[in-house]
Amino acid sequence: MSEISAEAPSMTDLSPDDVIDFLRTDPSFLQKHPEIFEFLAPPAGSSDRKVADFQSYMIARLRADKDAVIQTTREIVENSRANMNNQHRVHQAVLLLLEANSFDDFIRTITMDISAILDVDITALIVESNGRDIPHVHTSGIRVVPEGTIDRWMGDKSALLQSNIQGIEAIYGGGANLVASQALLRVDISMNTPPAILAFGSRDPNGFEEGQATDQVAFLARVVERCFRSWLNLPK
Repeated sequence: MSEISAEAPSMTDLSPDDVIDFLRTDPSFLQKHPEIFEFLAPPAGSSDRKVADFQSYMIARLRADKDAVIQTTREIVENSRANMNNQHRVHQAVLLLLEANSFDDFIRTITMDISAILDVDITALIVESNGRDIPHVHTSGIRVVPEGTIDRWMGDKSALLQSNIQGIEAIYGGGANLVASQALLRVDISMNTPPAILAFGSRDPNGFEEGQATDQVAFLARVVERCFRSWLNLPK
């Protein structure tokens, strides 16, 4: 007995009458598959009547709104992923700071180790000189600037994000040429210590931009303040 193979008709074999016949046998097909309307082009209003074709306009508007919603949703998801990634990086940096075995190790962690974790090119800790000796202020990694410098840089802001800049040598030393964007955060160590800032520099001109959220790096700065007070036995 010979086998008879029946192949399903291809799309090119279907005629408009075939489609019409199918829809007649299943009148609710379009109700069960409303996504098909996205690919259909409904007829425009009769050109014999000078009446605006509101139906076509409404469908076009709905399609545009759908595209906008999809794009907005995609941006929200991408931002959420980026925020979660940044939060994870900050948590790793905090744990590393808490694992420091000495004050010098703590400073080295701030100015060297956490740069890779936070995906920045350079991290610096800057303290103003007030004419008095500050415990460990000469530790390698801490940069000293004249009194009043930090207020001149920061104004009345606790956090400053800048894009498309040239790095400041007083902050980044020999690495200033790498810096094209930065985040500067005030670090209020103690009422007995001069003003200080924590600086993050990136070679990406848009790595830090005004308007970005600063809550996570601000949290890191608060951890640094508390670690300083603990290591140096300073009051709040």
